[in-house]
Amino acid sequence: MMKLHYIPIVFFISFAMAETPGSQGAGVEKIAGGFQFVEGPVWREGVGLLFSDLSANKAYRWTPDSGAVVYLSPSGYSNGLAYDRSGRLLLAQTGFRRIARRDTSGVITPLATLHGGKKLNSPNDIAVKSDGSIFFTDPPFNIPQGQARELTFSGIFRINPSGVLQLLDSTLSEPNGICFSPDETKLYVDNSSQRVIYVWDVLNDSTIANKRPFASMSPLGYADGMKVDQGGTIYCAGPLGIWVFSPDGAVLDTIPVPEQTSNCNWGEADGKTLYITSGHSVYRIRLEPTDVEIRGELPTDSDELSPNYPNPFNPTTEIGFQISDLRFVRLVVYDLLGREVAVLVDERKPAGTYETTFNASNLAGGVYFYKLQTGSLVQARKMLLTR
Repeated sequence: MMKLHYIPIVFFISFAMAETPGSQGAGVEKIAGGFQFVEGPVWREGVGLLFSDLSANKAYRWTPDSGAVVYLSPSGYSNGLAYDRSGRLLLAQTGFRRIARRDTSGVITPLATLHGGKKLNSPNDIAVKSDGSIFFTDPPFNIPQGQARELTFSGIFRINPSGVLQLLDSTLSEPNGICFSPDETKLYVDNSSQRVIYVWDVLNDSTIANKRPFASMSPLGYADGMKVDQGGTIYCAGPLGIWVFSPDGAVLDTIPVPEQTSNCNWGEADGKTLYITSGHSVYRIRLEPTDVEIRGELPTDSDELSPNYPNPFNPTTEIGFQISDLRFVRLVVYDLLGREVAVLVDERKPAGTYETTFNASNLAGGVYFYKLQTGSLVQARKMLLTR
């Protein structure tokens, strides 16, 4: 994969940020580094954060007290990690082309290695359903050197609670990140180099149907690991960092992350810290996972600043807002240092819903903020201009 260059987040603006995922007024914090290529973060209380160093054939454990220490070596070139319903560690072991389970005594048991008598490609990421079944993706990315690809397709698979392997879909060329909606009625999988997330309906807890595009990302890069929060908001590793999508597929935000972002997962006792694996390092950011009120329909009797679309953008994006009464409205764009770079609206307007275009042709790529002031109410959001 190509190496991308990222712009770190620094906040100098004093006004309150809008309550959306990824816009809580803080950037990502690097908590560990010096690895070869990290993946598969997973948190468990009493254990801490586990993650894979795929290229180094190791898995690490990180806690605030001890930092990162080797947890499993060799790891079978593990990629995605997860826990089953009994608290046992599941590993997508690319070196063995299998899904395996490690019990609390350290014994590793293969769960899926062959389909139709042929070796799997390179199991990548894992999602565990509440009934104990294990869903995983199997792209052709990391087949060990000297070994041949045996399957003619890249699959989305399910291991049922009895241990039987079931092929669910074979239509994606590079299935990668995988996660369920909170009620487990939908399955999301991204197709990596296309940077498209697809969604299926989960039928009878065991099959998927009605495949359809859900969301897409730009610019050039890859879609990778994916997780969903308790309100159904999706967080996907992609170009420039973590992309945040509403349950209907709209881009809510982006979280810029240095290096080549590969995966993310929720952690800590309250589940409000997002851990992110990216290139040679592990990062975290404190967020408020969305709930129904945050992601629901806007009340009709309030002033509200909407997320811009598209975001990221180049060079234009649409910014919408609504006001509930006749008001003086000021909509301004600022750079990271809090300098005013564009005044989009500066006039009295009657109640209604409005949309305006921001053209950034003369600006450098990076993070910008747009602020809406209506009377005493001030709201702001973040957007990313790509070049």
